[in-house]
Amino acid sequence: MNHVELRRGAYRDSVRLMQISQALTGTPGVSAGFVAMATPLNVDLAAGMGFTPPPDATANDMLIAVAAVDDESLRAALARLDVELNSTPVPGTSGTPIVAPRTVGSAVRRLGANLTLVSTPGRYAFADAMDALDAGTSVMVFSDNVSVAEEIRLKEVAAQRGLLAMGPDCGTAVIGGVGLGFANVVRPGPVGVVAASGTGAQHLTTLLDAAGVGVSHVLGVGGRDLSAAVAARATLAALDMLDADVATELIAVISKPPAPDVAARVREHARRLATPVEFALLDAGEPDLTEVAARVLRRIGAPVPSTWPAWLPPALPAVTGPAIRGLFSGGTLCDEAMLIVSGALGPVRSNIPLRPEWALPGDLRADGHAMIDFGDDVLTQGRPHPMIDGRQRLDRLTAEAADPACGVVLMDVVLGHGAHPDPAAELAPAIAAVRVPVVVSLVGTASDPQGLQRQASLLRGAGAAVYASNADAARRAVELVNSESGHG
Repeated sequence: MNHVELRRGAYRDSVRLMQISQALTGTPGVSAGFVAMATPLNVDLAAGMGFTPPPDATANDMLIAVAAVDDESLRAALARLDVELNSTPVPGTSGTPIVAPRTVGSAVRRLGANLTLVSTPGRYAFADAMDALDAGTSVMVFSDNVSVAEEIRLKEVAAQRGLLAMGPDCGTAVIGGVGLGFANVVRPGPVGVVAASGTGAQHLTTLLDAAGVGVSHVLGVGGRDLSAAVAARATLAALDMLDADVATELIAVISKPPAPDVAARVREHARRLATPVEFALLDAGEPDLTEVAARVLRRIGAPVPSTWPAWLPPALPAVTGPAIRGLFSGGTLCDEAMLIVSGALGPVRSNIPLRPEWALPGDLRADGHAMIDFGDDVLTQGRPHPMIDGRQRLDRLTAEAADPACGVVLMDVVLGHGAHPDPAAELAPAIAAVRVPVVVSLVGTASDPQGLQRQASLLRGAGAAVYASNADAARRAVELVNSESGHG
């Protein structure tokens, strides 16, 4: 039976609603749970799932849709829904009446804030972000589906006012020790990070944390910032801000493959700063994130681990096929793995290909090496991000293991605030059930709420080889298939 309702005027941010949808779907007897703001896109997605949303739904309403096998399961799901919604602190629940501000700007002025996080649907995010800039705060735009022209306008206005516009599609930041979006619990320290890559920033900072070195700030700038169109507007501003920060002794700049002329401009800008800068601009011939972490450690005089942490099972299943299949939740981790694997073994097909001719077809299937970024915007429309809900990857893991051409499955698991509360518990049974080697890159710290050691132990116990370094994991996958082919 299907249950659909609207809650007028109710609001939670998109990350929280994705987590609630995942929690509902995990309720016994529930085949589908969908909780989202009732934007036209989300209404269409609910309809595509077989629900019938009310025709008067608006983007100011919360849409709740649940498919359950019987009344008892539905009641349990709705009870779970209320628990999840009420677990999010809501202003005014202390008993003191609070009149909600009518605009972002009025909220900023009431609170005296200096940073605004915008997580409204993309079509509204520009107006809210501009309102925040007008009110005098820097802004982190978590929302995606903001146009390039709007992004450029936001960053130009921010520059005119001495502020910073992070994003859009900025999923990770750490400001003065406070994580925003998807963020790990990392120790404070001397390294500032400018990141056009959320999972890239998470990976670098967790490696530094493993080596005992912390961060001052992590400033996300949005994945398009080093594109030719956006021209590193936020990256240059963030570099200047960190250069002026007395707590920052070294800056690391991270990006997926950038536009070459933009990368050159950023490097030239960095040479004029007083603070040294290390670059992690993923591309052929560039250092991987693990090597960048080592360079950062050396430049600040900290010891570099002889080996990065790894949790290895007594044995892996035999490699019987020639191909590596990568199932990633982080686009940068997928990019890095593709650079390493393609450098050793040749073309890697992907939905985020390193070369246009390596693009996967629409069904995301290929005979040879292939890697999928399940966090890509196209694959997350209407679904929780794979860092929150791993079901898509579980299904694909089973399918890949049944393919005789598949020799090794490579996966990432990202911990931290915003991510699944126990991803290893979700993944381990599926890993234990397959007959191909599974190699995991585990991004997290000992202070993360999921517990790094526990997550690693669960994955290793299921038979996976687990590495703290994504590069080490990718190279291990290469070794395994080379060994099978007699080339190792």
